[in-house]
Amino acid sequence: MAKEKYVKAGDMLVLYCGKKQCKNGDSVTVWKKDTDQETFLFNTSAAEQKHMGILVFGNCFVILNASANHQGNYSCDSRRKTSRHMEFMVTVYTAQSKQYEERNQYPITCYKQHSCTLNCPHDLAEDAPNIIKRSIMWHKDGKTSPSYFPSVEDKDSGVYTCKRSCLYAGQMYNMTFTVPLTVKEDRGKYSKIISPKHGQVFQVELGKTVVIDCEAPTNSCSNLDDLFWMSNDGDFVVENETSQVFYKSSCNQDTNKIRASLVFRNVSEKDLSKNYTCKLQTSNFKHKHATINLTQITRHFPSYTSLAVCVAVISVVMVVTVVIYVKFKVDIILFLRDTLGCRRSSSDGKNYDAFLMCYKSITNGGLNEDDRKWLETTLEERFGYNLCCYDRDVLPGKAVAEAVLDCIEQSRTVVLVPSSPDPGPESSLLSAIHAALVERQTRLIFIITEQADASMSDSFAEALHLLSEAGDCVTWNGRPAPRSFWKQLRYHLPAPRRASQMHLLLQTNQDFSL
Repeated sequence: MAKEKYVKAGDMLVLYCGKKQCKNGDSVTVWKKDTDQETFLFNTSAAEQKHMGILVFGNCFVILNASANHQGNYSCDSRRKTSRHMEFMVTVYTAQSKQYEERNQYPITCYKQHSCTLNCPHDLAEDAPNIIKRSIMWHKDGKTSPSYFPSVEDKDSGVYTCKRSCLYAGQMYNMTFTVPLTVKEDRGKYSKIISPKHGQVFQVELGKTVVIDCEAPTNSCSNLDDLFWMSNDGDFVVENETSQVFYKSSCNQDTNKIRASLVFRNVSEKDLSKNYTCKLQTSNFKHKHATINLTQITRHFPSYTSLAVCVAVISVVMVVTVVIYVKFKVDIILFLRDTLGCRRSSSDGKNYDAFLMCYKSITNGGLNEDDRKWLETTLEERFGYNLCCYDRDVLPGKAVAEAVLDCIEQSRTVVLVPSSPDPGPESSLLSAIHAALVERQTRLIFIITEQADASMSDSFAEALHLLSEAGDCVTWNGRPAPRSFWKQLRYHLPAPRRASQMHLLLQTNQDFSL
């Protein structure tokens, strides 16, 4: 079957009988054009070739400046130990022909934000005599364009045209090619360059696009076929970009390296079970190869069970912590205050830690004189509080209300103690105390008994009710007072200012031994 060749009018076209080289050693290649009268081209003179606009160099048949006269069928016969026969069908299109652009395309795909090199097809053998290669010009939309993009973007996609110039016998000839560039999203593309003598194991993700580039040195960019890929089952990897696994060839003339890019569109389980080998097979360099393997990336995600257990453990710890704090809050606060010295600043201008004052309780549940003295002595001598007691520290001659308000002014806390049967303040004084506490924002500790004072007057009961709501209540259960009473009372009282750290530490140890 004849190979179809397309050329634009005015461009150069090269046909090869076998490999892309012109020298054929001792063998003879016969070129002919099939017409009504078969024309043999291999033995035509140089003058005749010039008149026909052609050149015959062994395996190479060159049309210098294509025209309608060059259109037709050509064939070659290479007479070697094993003969070779090839046929070509050459079609010449006008310069404006869209059909030529469609048929003479060399598409390339690059990935976004990766480097991209446009390769102009090289159809001229390096050993063609007297033909000198010149520059390569790239154009896009009629404007000059680069052929290398350090980081290709969507805007770089489109149809590019490259023009190769060659000099022969003092005249310039051109070869024009169309290179459509498609820019795709990366989608997790993995790219790596290897050489044909070093193989590696690549970790990849299933469903992702992977590109593995194999590079090798070359003497000529026309030797792209020297570097190729094979699978371990002996099959050649195809160059068809529509396949699931394929490879594409390119050449960098600046570095004199050819590249065969093995592409996995979407890595599958089947791809993981195969080995792929990049082979360099040429007469100029020693044959080399490199085999690569693909393995799936192992991602360690936290187990949902482990995560649930961690959340449950954290939740339980938080709940237990809250429960312990609520249940032992008093003990924790007293420990931090007495043992570690965590206490409020004493620079408040007050002279007393607390002001102790009795209120009338006509039941048997109130504190008698001995109980009150014992309460005062314990707070001062055992726990180190500096107390202001009305019946002891208030100077005589002052009005009761004025003396009480002065004591409140000088104290950090007010403690109201139920008294029985001694008389306590009237309801009007209790109301004044309540107003003073609210105005000065002084803390109030209200000691109560288990028995209710139901026989009190309505006004007195109302005043006591207001005070009990304004302060913290501590229940008195009689002597000897239990440990819980002292803990509650000390919890609501401020830390004593004059107590030493060692004294409080010893006192705390004594409390816990009760």
